[in-house]
Amino acid sequence: MYSRLKAEFRKLMQGAYYKGRESLLGHHKRDIVLVHVDQACESLQESRDQFEDALDKFKTLLSLPELSLEYRYRHLKQQYDFCCIKTDEVGSRIKAIEEVSSALFIEWENELKLYNNRTLRSKSRQQLEKSKRQYNKLIKSLHKAEARIHPVLSAFQDQVLYLKHNLNAQAIAALQHEFVDISLDISKLIEIMEKTIFEASQFVSVLVEQKALPKPVEK
Repeated sequence: MYSRLKAEFRKLMQGAYYKGRESLLGHHKRDIVLVHVDQACESLQESRDQFEDALDKFKTLLSLPELSLEYRYRHLKQQYDFCCIKTDEVGSRIKAIEEVSSALFIEWENELKLYNNRTLRSKSRQQLEKSKRQYNKLIKSLHKAEARIHPVLSAFQDQVLYLKHNLNAQAIAALQHEFVDISLDISKLIEIMEKTIFEASQFVSVLVEQKALPKPVEK
């Protein structure tokens, strides 16, 4: 009961927040969604680049025998920490998209009742359904990408911890054996991220199309 009331209160506060931004700053929900989607894409691209960089560093640190074990550990740990930061950013961007998109679709649905012109109402409803379908594909892809990140991070963490607890030549040999699996995992992750970025561009194009439709005048 309490959690339901809390969720309803949060929804009301979000509605008031976005209404305030629109009336005071001229920030329409659709434009805010576009900004959040763009930020999510940027976070995914940065995460992809960070994982690629971490993989390259991982390979280099394992293959150079002249490097000290302590040096290898510190640099792998640094790469792992960078990946964690980028992963957290992706999660917060997804949440922001979900919140403002929910408010946008509720407002859009309500505004359909304000149309006097049936043709325009029908076009707007079709655009709404198209936007919802594209949004659902995007959110599914975003969550899939986010879910794929965590196992890769966990495997990365295992390697870093193992090296920390076993600063010896045997540890390096063991990590070199595990490197192939991590490489495959990161390659699959990058593939999913790139697909998600494409889904985001499709969603953006649908919202831009909707922007050209005339809005009903509130009575």
